[in-house]
Amino acid sequence: MKFSSLSDRVKGEAADAWDLHYLAKQAMDRNEDVILLSVGDPDFATPDPVIERALQAMREGDTHYTSISGHDSLRECIAERHHARTGQVVSAENVITTSGAQNALFACSLCLLDAGDEAIVLQPMYVTYEATIQAPGARLVPVVLDAENGFRLDREVLEAAITDKTRAIFYASPSNPTGISLNQQELAFIAELARQHDLWIVADEVYTDFVFDGEMHHIASQPAMYEHVVTLGSMSKSYAMSGWRLGWAIAPTEMVENMEKLALCMLYGLPGFIQQASEHALRHCEDEVQRMREIYRRRRDMLYEVFSTMPGLKPLLPDAGMFMMVNVLGTGLSSHEFASELYHATGVSVLDATAFGASAAGYVRVSCTVSDEQLAEACQRIGKFVESL
Repeated sequence: MKFSSLSDRVKGEAADAWDLHYLAKQAMDRNEDVILLSVGDPDFATPDPVIERALQAMREGDTHYTSISGHDSLRECIAERHHARTGQVVSAENVITTSGAQNALFACSLCLLDAGDEAIVLQPMYVTYEATIQAPGARLVPVVLDAENGFRLDREVLEAAITDKTRAIFYASPSNPTGISLNQQELAFIAELARQHDLWIVADEVYTDFVFDGEMHHIASQPAMYEHVVTLGSMSKSYAMSGWRLGWAIAPTEMVENMEKLALCMLYGLPGFIQQASEHALRHCEDEVQRMREIYRRRRDMLYEVFSTMPGLKPLLPDAGMFMMVNVLGTGLSSHEFASELYHATGVSVLDATAFGASAAGYVRVSCTVSDEQLAEACQRIGKFVESL
């Protein structure tokens, strides 16, 4: 049987990293004694008022076709929120709703990149970036953030990666997996290079509501960036709505119009009742976001304290998000060996961070998305495993 070359391009070499997670998930479904720390799905329930708003919208008949770009009121809400946070002047015409931020990321790649183009991605990077950029036939150019330097961005390394084929720079800040946020200086020189070389910037900001330390900085706040930046967001993490699949892109109107054409072929609009529920969350559920952020902060602090005392482990304190990167090379095991042996010995699944790029080799990514009790139990098991080595 013959398939298109696209089928090969979207496989991505990092997909195998999820094998251990899927194994653990299957064991959990069989009610085996497993603790899943290998995925970033919030353990909180979607806030009740959001669910009630969706039910009300369904009962009122918002169950039919909707505008391809999304309800105007939701798009206006997202634009207002973006303006308040970044200072960038946008309106509903600059917003398109998508089936999660992943859909927005994929659409950006298809709308911005051609075969033979190059797209720079800051590494470590989320595992789907590889296939997403390869889909239109473009080449991913990784810019490695050095672990020894706390995964900070080096201007000279970024500048050296730009060629006459470079079309865009993709990054996530705060990062998945590291939890590191780009600072004002780093964003300033990314913006400078974008203006100098006429590049697009695709800024994945899905963890922006979970910044623990310091201020969240946005590339859209940099001067003269309106025609260069696409900002991605999502309801999945901030409002514990990962299964609702509501994300968005904020971009120049011409970019939104092109994404609309693509969405017409792929989605034909998102469910109206989900859009109404999402708008209600954005306008009325900030207290829930703050509550979840403080819980993630507490869990982060607990993990950092516990892992810092375990021989052979070196945790990286994240600025934001729901993950912690832990260097395990001091145990004498590679990150792949550590993740595999830990699971088979204790039932605790973590993710080999090599999946996020070679610069993350030696690290595992630990998720904070289980209850405090389960997280404490997982730490005990990990501690006993490390001692046994």
